[in-house]
Amino acid sequence: MTIWMWLFIITVIAQRLIELYIAKQNEIWMKERGGVERGEKHYKWFIILHSFFFLSIITEAVVDGNSITEISYFWFTIFLLTQMCRIWCIQALGPFWNTKVIVLPGVALIRKGPYKYVKHPNYIIVAIELFVIPFILGAQITAVIFPILHILLLRVRIPREEKALRNAAT
Repeated sequence: MTIWMWLFIITVIAQRLIELYIAKQNEIWMKERGGVERGEKHYKWFIILHSFFFLSIITEAVVDGNSITEISYFWFTIFLLTQMCRIWCIQALGPFWNTKVIVLPGVALIRKGPYKYVKHPNYIIVAIELFVIPFILGAQITAVIFPILHILLLRVRIPREEKALRNAAT
């Protein structure tokens, strides 16, 4: 892998770690106000999936000897657009944004920002990223496998999240 490829993947991993820190701060804030976590059992699978995602990209790029010298501006533009949308999601939910399913009983659903148009925009963004990031780095197998695994996990998570949000609103 070339230096820019390593810098790119390290930057994305650092971004994810920062997001986990923000999520943890939001979790503390919500739980101090009576927030309740739901779906704890499936959360570990998201951590495992995303950890193996990065390992898979690196392994595939190293094993295949990928030394892409030029970045694809098409894929990188899509990546940048997803990052702007990710920030929009985080800002729209403010202290309610989290990587876990945590609800505050009696708090109305937030329907601003991208949540005004789509019920779960962050999940769409993640699915796009799981496809785009590997393509930027020439890891086509990872680009096919991990979005599918993500969608399979969402088939568990979204119904649990929907139920938790319905129950919290009543």
